[in-house]
Amino acid sequence: MPSNYLFWAGFLFFVVLMMALDLGVFQRTKHTISFREAMTWTVVWISLAGLFSLLLYHHGQRMAADSVLSNRQLSLQFITGYVIELSLSVDNLFVFLLLFRMFNVPGELQRKVLTWGIVGALIMRAVFIFAGVALIRKFAWIEYVFGVFLIYVGVKLLFESGDNAPHENAIVKLFRKVFPVTPDFDGEKFFTVRNGVRYATPLAVVLLMVETTDVIFAVDSIPAVLAISRDAFIVFTSNVFAILGLRSMYFALAGLMDLFHLLHYGLSVVLIFIGVKMLGAHYFEIPIAISLGVVIGVLLVTVALSLVVPKKKHA
Repeated sequence: MPSNYLFWAGFLFFVVLMMALDLGVFQRTKHTISFREAMTWTVVWISLAGLFSLLLYHHGQRMAADSVLSNRQLSLQFITGYVIELSLSVDNLFVFLLLFRMFNVPGELQRKVLTWGIVGALIMRAVFIFAGVALIRKFAWIEYVFGVFLIYVGVKLLFESGDNAPHENAIVKLFRKVFPVTPDFDGEKFFTVRNGVRYATPLAVVLLMVETTDVIFAVDSIPAVLAISRDAFIVFTSNVFAILGLRSMYFALAGLMDLFHLLHYGLSVVLIFIGVKMLGAHYFEIPIAISLGVVIGVLLVTVALSLVVPKKKHA
């Protein structure tokens, strides 16, 4: 058991409490989340992440007891990991938007899909993070594998259009073979019974695609954050804060997605930079403050260019 298990327990309690407040109190009535409401919650989650970084700045060595780093370094690692995960999560939002458009999911049902998607993402990220940290600690050469993988993903992303439509993967196709799917929605139900036969609804298919898509994104994002920190507590908390704010960020940015048409180029540069940093970790050290500056700088330049350079319209 880690020496900082009380902080793990406290953080998990905080996550459950915030989700209960969000879903059980503030979201009791079924409605389409407005831009104002989404922006309010987005600011809340970002502010909470900022407060947590301050907590690490003052008590980081107690909270991440297995680390030999200073409070300042732990706080900077958290912020850098959070910014990377949050920026990579924006790429998820493009896919979610296309999925909802493809299946014509009403606004009030999108919230439920994203809520369950977040729960699944939290569980899967925890598994990925602990497995990744354990592998790096036991097999140092795994760092080189992760580094090469991040560079490969970054280069691949560089040549993508950024608006690739999602498609049904093997898991979804297998699901359709096991469960017949109704042509229409049945309220908020994922499954329904018609004429004595159990059917899945399109909402279940969308949720499964959201979950499997997140697993694919996690394969990219977890190594990126592990290149910043080897401490499971820092990696996990930075991921959780980014994921918890993902739903509100989606509703805040859903109508503005086209404005960020060059973002995937910035994400590509960030992934390549982090991959190079991981490959060279044993030969040269890039201070975490510089890494944070590079990540934020690249993303800001990309967003600025997206606003200045108009998106090309396909014929």
